[in-house]
Order: sequence, then structure tokens, then C-alpha cells
Amino acid sequence: MSALQDEAQPRGAKIKGNKPVDQLEAANRFIAASAHQKMHDERLWDLRKKRDAQMHLISEWEELRELASDIKSHTLDHLADYLEEFERNAKANGVHVHWAKDAQESNQIITDILKEHNAKTLVKSKSMLGEECRLRQHLEENDIHVIETDLGERIQQLDHEDPSHVVVPAVHKTRTDVSKVFVKTLNAEQGNNDVHYLAETQRENTRPYILNADAGMTGGNFLVAETGAVVVCTNEGNADLSANTPPLHIVTVGIEKIIPKMEHLAVFIRLLSRSALGSPITQYTSYFRGPRKGGEMHVVLVDNGRSTRLASKKFKAGLKCIRCGACMNTCPVFRRSGGLSYGSVYAGPIGLILSPTFNTHKYRNLPFASTLNGSCTNVCPVKINLHEQVFAWRETLADEKELSLSKRILMTAMGKLLAHPKAYRTAVQTGDKVLSYLPHFVVYNKLNAWGRQRDLPPAPKETFHSWYAKNYKNKGKTDE
Repeated sequence: MSALQDEAQPRGAKIKGNKPVDQLEAANRFIAASAHQKMHDERLWDLRKKRDAQMHLISEWEELRELASDIKSHTLDHLADYLEEFERNAKANGVHVHWAKDAQESNQIITDILKEHNAKTLVKSKSMLGEECRLRQHLEENDIHVIETDLGERIQQLDHEDPSHVVVPAVHKTRTDVSKVFVKTLNAEQGNNDVHYLAETQRENTRPYILNADAGMTGGNFLVAETGAVVVCTNEGNADLSANTPPLHIVTVGIEKIIPKMEHLAVFIRLLSRSALGSPITQYTSYFRGPRKGGEMHVVLVDNGRSTRLASKKFKAGLKCIRCGACMNTCPVFRRSGGLSYGSVYAGPIGLILSPTFNTHKYRNLPFASTLNGSCTNVCPVKINLHEQVFAWRETLADEKELSLSKRILMTAMGKLLAHPKAYRTAVQTGDKVLSYLPHFVVYNKLNAWGRQRDLPPAPKETFHSWYAKNYKNKGKTDE
């Protein structure tokens, strides 16, 4: 048996009420499972490479990104108008439209709809908003059985884990991990980790639920104000089954998913799958304009903090996100630490800027799980300035006194040192000389987090400042 098959899957962050999530501790456990960490890194980097290949096939790629960003900026500036237009047109199509200010209200609206129809079973396609609102847990507390129909989401549901990625929810699992879950929950054949067999096992288990469900639920990738339609993009067709097979179709969607016109939809469809998976288009791009014949359709528009973000000059741009996951696929921290280490519904770079808006104290450590390399910003299809927003969150956390004691002590000391150029230069020169003579165990200890997985580079013979002063400044050659 290979190391990957034999190695136990590392679990996610340990959630302790409202205490700050220790992403570092969970990340270290994921990294320690070296076979899983390597597999995860390679899978996601492969998606990044496929994205780049698709990008190079479209000469107007950067123009598409700029256009998508502009459309989103315009829409956010006129969000109320477009939401009202969507409501008017959706109602004209026979759709019931509801407004929810937060997760609690959204969950209650959906529960009431289901109870009015005496619905006891709900088949559900993938919805990050549902995860954000903890909808499934709420419905199950109200004796409504929820079955996730997306393969990755179903795996995570059966294993009692949250999704680890917005597009590929179980990407951190190996096929052996999935096999073990299915043996326990779906009576799968012991030791059979063939991917086709596992997918068929889940499909055979889920189809009867779909055929007999009282209600179906989907999320929404886009809402088109001009037509009052909901657009859902999937690769498995499960959203179509969830929406069309049961008599009742409920859509739960964030208010930021609105776009003005049908002509704008084409821009985002061209960008979404290419950015997410490196494929030209999703297998199913479904356009729900009204209820099926003899059926009923409800759309629940959810705020849950989005209006607050809309009013923030610093963090408004995060509402442009189309949930493609490209920033996760390229992020070196996410690829090596796993999505569950963030302890939040939204992980990776987008999670670093979204999660603190829900609970600043609980997720105060997340904005520091970044190297600020800017790769996330470079691949974002709607050009969100992700790394700049991560840095802005660090500033905000410092202003709100949400830094840990160790960070406050370190930042205070560094601030004083950097405020005095002579002291800083002396410290650098002294440090470089001392490092050359210190024993290895003194430099690489528990206090040196950077040295746990890498060696420090050898100190240069002289600092840039001294080299510049000697070769240019003192000779008056400042422009060379």
C-alpha cells in the first residue's frame, strides 16, 4: 500500500466557540500528512496550469477581466435598483421572491416554505451560501432531511466535514479516504477505491432521494435583472435534477450575484469555468426563468452582512467575487495547508477578506495566512485586489486591537526599530555578522517559525545601503 493510501486524512481546524481559529496549528497537521499535502498541492496547481492554458487561448482575456470587473463595479454602485428590477421581472415570471437580512431570517423563510408544503425531504445542489448560513443543520433540527446531490458535497456531508474549497469541496481527500467514508455510510465494497465505482455508488444512493424528494434547492451563480432569471453552473447535472424533479424549487442566493443584462452573462460564463477548473465551459449552464409546469419556485435573496461590506470603501470589492476558486488554486498557503485549516466556510485568499466580516475576533488570524505575493489578484477573473485587501485587514485588526499578544509585542518592537534608520542599519549589520557564527540549533528553534521548513539564506557581505553609499551616493551618481 502506498503512503498516500495508508496515510490518514488530516482533519480541519479545531473550533472552540468564539475563540480565534488557530489556522497555523491545523495547517501544521495538514503539512505533517506529507502524502496528502503533496497530493493537494499538485491537484490545485494542475487546475492553475489549466486555467493559464485557457487564458492563452483567448487573446481578449485581459479585456474580458476588465469588462467583468467594470460590470460588477457598476452593478454594486446601483445594487438596490437592479435587485428591485430582478424582483419585478421574477414575479412577472411566476416566481415568489423573499428578502432575508441575515442567515437566521433566511433559514426561517426556507423552513416556513417547506413546512407550508409539508416537505420532509429536500435534495440540494452545491451552495456556498447554504454553508455560510448553516442551512442544512437548521433544517435537520426542524426534522427536514437534506441530501446533498453534488458528489463532493455529498462526500463531505457523509464525513461530517465542511467543504474545503468553493468549487471542489472534497479536493483534500484521496480516493482511499472517500472509499472509507462510503464503506461506513453507503455500504460500499471494502477496499475498492476505483473512482468510477465510487462515483456510481454515490449516484445509485442519491438518485432515489431525488426521485422521491418533496422539494429541491439550488444556489445561483448569477441573477439576471433584465429577465428575472437564475443561472446555475454545474458539471454533474445535479442542479437540474434538484430543480426540475420535485414540485417545489427553492433558490437561495446572495444579493451580490445580480448582473444587469443577458449580454453581460456571456462575459462571466466565459470567465467562470476557465478560471475555476481550466475548462472552456461548465457541462451544464442552466437558466431558470420560472417554475416548471405545475410546480412552484421561490427565490430567497440574502444579505447577511453584504450591505455592510457594500458601504465599506476598503472591502467593497470583495462583493465582486464569482466563487471560481482561482485564488485558492494559485495560493501557496492554501495549497499546502488545506482549506479546512481555515476553520471557515470561505478559505484561501477570498476567505481571508470575507471571514473577518462575519466575525472579526474569531477569524482574526486568517489575514496573516498569506505571503502577500499577489498571485491571487493576478488570476482573479473580476480583478479583486485580494492581496491589498488582506493587507488592509491586517491594518484594521491592529486598529481594532485584535492582534494577539505576541504579534503586538513584535509589531511594537519592529515599529520602534524601523522608525530609527541608524538603529535599523546597525541591527541589520550586527545580525548578519552574528548569524554567520551562531550554532545551527540556536538559529533553528521553536521561536523561529520561518526556519521550521526552510533555511535562512546566507548573509551578504555588505548591506545594500552600505553598498549604495560606497558606490553611488558618495560619488554623486544617484541616477545610475
